Amino acid sequence: MMFSDLRPGRAPFAICAMASLLMAGNALSQEVLNVEFVKAALREMGTEVRLTGTLEPLVSLDIGFREGGKIIEVLVSEGDRFLAGQVLAQVDSLQAEQAQKAALATVDSTRAAENQARQAADRAQALLDRGVGTRAARDEARRALSEAEAASKRAASALDQTRRSVEDTSLFAPFDGVVTARNGEPGQVVGEAQAVLSLAGLGGIEAVFMTPDLPNLGDAMGNPVALTMFDVSAPPMTARITEISPLIDATTGSVRLRARVEDAPDDVALLGASVRGEMTLGIGRAVEVPWTALTSTGGKPAVWVVSDAGTSELREVEIARFDDSTVLLSGGVEDGEIVVGAGSQLLFPGREIADAGADR
Repeated sequence: MMFSDLRPGRAPFAICAMASLLMAGNALSQEVLNVEFVKAALREMGTEVRLTGTLEPLVSLDIGFREGGKIIEVLVSEGDRFLAGQVLAQVDSLQAEQAQKAALATVDSTRAAENQARQAADRAQALLDRGVGTRAARDEARRALSEAEAASKRAASALDQTRRSVEDTSLFAPFDGVVTARNGEPGQVVGEAQAVLSLAGLGGIEAVFMTPDLPNLGDAMGNPVALTMFDVSAPPMTARITEISPLIDATTGSVRLRARVEDAPDDVALLGASVRGEMTLGIGRAVEVPWTALTSTGGKPAVWVVSDAGTSELREVEIARFDDSTVLLSGGVEDGEIVVGAGSQLLFPGREIADAGADR
């Protein structure tokens, strides 16, 4: 700057003013600036997944008679509870009982024949021992005894089968539970193993969902799921993922998830009800910093980092995601580093800074 054009007496004043401004700026640059120090922390990132499904019993079974026949009685209705071993339904047992009586008569007959054959074999052996019998007679008696014993065993086996057939005319409950569907009525003729009743055990409830094949879905095993009901009045419940199908449904492109309900009320009305589920699915890890730490350099996101010397360092970062009050960084800042939060607008590279909250 040239002062030759200044009027006499003015140059010393201008030079003093310039020197004062330079000294003030230099003093400002040397002053320690108090700002907010925030420790960057590594945390799991997650995405909220919404699910829709139904509530189903952990144990369910369709049961029918081992042998077909005409139903004469169904002792339970849909919604009824039962105990293990309880008779639930019966088919006409007349033919089975007649077969059992015939088998019992056959057993009595074969046992009598077996006793006679045994006595004959004993006599033949005694005669041979006294020297008045022959070996051929003894061997023939033994052969007859062997045939009689085999016939007796066959008759006993047939009797056991008829007894089981009589038992099979009654349908017994395999566990404690509740009837979810009644598919047979008295007078109806059912075939072998045709479903007559649908049963659900009282050992627990699970939520069954179909969801798209999301990234990292396999890591959801054991994740909690918050449940709310659509149409049935019930308090909010919590389930935990217990099964992720390894196969994708070819028709829908969905994956089946099963989640056991941990706090389900003892209410059979929940079975089959529609349910909404929400869970957080982990998608990786990132470094978390506050919104106030975010600035820019050269049009790219950056943050001010506190150096080991206690000065400010502007560093470019990569943003993974924005949350409500934080920014998740996938690069540029390491876990445990100190960044500047509030007060970063007065910083420049190399400026000495201190933690404004250190004296609190």
